[in-house]
Amino acid sequence: QVQLVESGGGLVQPGGSLRLSCVASGFTFSSYVMRWYRQAPGKERDMVATISTTGVWKNYADSVKGRFTISRDNSKNTVYLQMNSLKPEDTAVYYCKVQRFSNDYWGQGNQVTVSS
Repeated sequence: QVQLVESGGGLVQPGGSLRLSCVASGFTFSSYVMRWYRQAPGKERDMVATISTTGVWKNYADSVKGRFTISRDNSKNTVYLQMNSLKPEDTAVYYCKVQRFSNDYWGQGNQVTVSS
C-alpha cells in the first residue's frame, strides 16, 4: 500500500532553515508528480510546491518563492523541501502528497514552528 513518511520538522527561529523529507513506498515513485502542502491553525490546507517526475519542472506558491526549494531523489524514493529564511507565518503542519489513479495519498504531517 502507498505510504508517505515525513521527517525533519521542528522549532526554528525567524530567518532560520529546515529541510523536510518524505520517503515514499508502495508505488513507483519516479512515475509520479509529488507535492508539499501546509495547513496553519484555523486555515485550509494549501499547496506549497510541486515537482515533476524527473525533477526538472517545479512550481511554488507565491508566498514561498525564492525561499523554499523542492527536490527529489528517485533512487531513494524521497522528496525534499528545503526551507530558508523562515518566517512566523510559515508555521504550519506540512504534508507531502501524491495523487495516484484519482486518489490522494498524504503523509502523516510534520509540524514546523517558526518563533523566537
